[in-house]
Amino acid sequence: MDESDISSEGNVTVFDTTLRDGEQSPGAALGVNEKLEVARALEGMGVDIIEAGFPISSPGDLRAVQQISEEIRDCIICGLTRANREDIDAAAEALEKAARPRIHTGLGVSDVHIRRKLRTDREQALQWGVDAVKYAKRFVEDVQYYAEDAGRADPSYLYQVLEAVINAGATVVNVPDTTGYTTPEEFGSLIRGIMDNVANIDRAVVSVHCHNDLGMATANTLAGVVNGARQVEVTVNGIGERAGNSSLEEVVMALRTRSDFFNLDTGIEARRLYPTSRLVSELMSIAVQPNKAIVGANAFAHSSGIHQDGVLKERTTYEIINPRDVGAPESAIILSARSGRHGLRHRLEQLGHSLDDEQFEKVYQRFLEVADKKKAVDTRDLEAIVADEARIFFEETYHLEHVQVSCGNNSIPTATVRMRGPDGEIICDADYGTGPVDAVYRAINRVIGEQNELIEFSVQAATEGIDAVGRVTIRIQADEPVNGTQRTVYSGHGADTDIVVASAKAYTFALNRLIAARREAQG
Repeated sequence: MDESDISSEGNVTVFDTTLRDGEQSPGAALGVNEKLEVARALEGMGVDIIEAGFPISSPGDLRAVQQISEEIRDCIICGLTRANREDIDAAAEALEKAARPRIHTGLGVSDVHIRRKLRTDREQALQWGVDAVKYAKRFVEDVQYYAEDAGRADPSYLYQVLEAVINAGATVVNVPDTTGYTTPEEFGSLIRGIMDNVANIDRAVVSVHCHNDLGMATANTLAGVVNGARQVEVTVNGIGERAGNSSLEEVVMALRTRSDFFNLDTGIEARRLYPTSRLVSELMSIAVQPNKAIVGANAFAHSSGIHQDGVLKERTTYEIINPRDVGAPESAIILSARSGRHGLRHRLEQLGHSLDDEQFEKVYQRFLEVADKKKAVDTRDLEAIVADEARIFFEETYHLEHVQVSCGNNSIPTATVRMRGPDGEIICDADYGTGPVDAVYRAINRVIGEQNELIEFSVQAATEGIDAVGRVTIRIQADEPVNGTQRTVYSGHGADTDIVVASAKAYTFALNRLIAARREAQG
């Protein structure tokens, strides 16, 4: 199946870059197995193209693209490169076993990029782009070219570049608003100008890639579609560099809900939107803001009495999307310790969680612990439990067995931890700190000995009430670079009705992720 085939199936092709641009969010880096889990979810949702990574950037990224290429067969698998042979060689190697490979290459087209970043002139930059496309065509038929910072480029030069790279063999031309600078009117006009002024544009699919620096990424993407673009580049939950990218769920549901206006659709299975959103949030430890469109906790919540009355009488008075259509759960469904394994498994399947027997047993045991404390466990509690128990895709070197703290306004906060080490050895240690969490982290450091800097700590309640499950998300930075010269950020999350315990779990998770990355880098 070629690009023209898939673009006609759903009218608008969905190019997901969660695993490439989305992963550039600080602390969002994933291991190979975690990337593979996200890729499976994207394939199940019906994404057309998965941009699996930037192979030249690291051996780990190259391996991730390789494994995704081997397993995912129903999507085009894409690797990003700069416009040079070394990058393209790495992408070709990573994509060698892909059923439908694509190389995504390019360089800047705005004068600030050409002169300040590339340190060349327009003519030379254009030639580099043409040469890169021709070289990539030696390895794959499907080559996508990105004209970086097109939103701030001279349109006449942009037309010239696009025509040249299409003549060189590009099958898709990507028009990015790299800095999120343009308005919908400007970006729509830019796409319309391309459609009207690039003589051979009928030989390529026009793609749009918009950033959210001014909060207009989704609007700009849709403006591009209205004016002729037929591929949208998006990420789950809108994550990505700086303020993020166009949100997959927003673009998909805007096209579908307002089909009367756009007269276009995608091939996305919308009921997979919510479960995939939660998976990405858990693995990347980036919380979805409550008022996030489509997948936020409050997206279908109604607190106003007038709104509640209207929705109870007729849902469409205040809801333009049925929550079930995007896989959002009914929050009213709660479970208790008496629900049993069958009831819990059924509810988890309704929420889109497919767990093997070992994962389910871990979740069930935690469910019983929480149910004993809370009496009733609702959907958000279950999401927190699954994130804590079933979403670990790297080897756990240290396991937290027990935490005990002592603190108060007239005492020195102290903590004792018991951990199971690499060989099953049980290690106990204690320390004191400025507060209970600081004391716990110091005690864990005495056991593990992995020097790092805590750069972010946040706590959220999964539900309302004094007995809520607390979700802690942290980010740490290794004192010494793990791979290369940069100090990488590693995230961790933990959930428990006891915030101190949740904090200890989150820290242990992040340290295990750091240790796994160091082990992988050392081979």
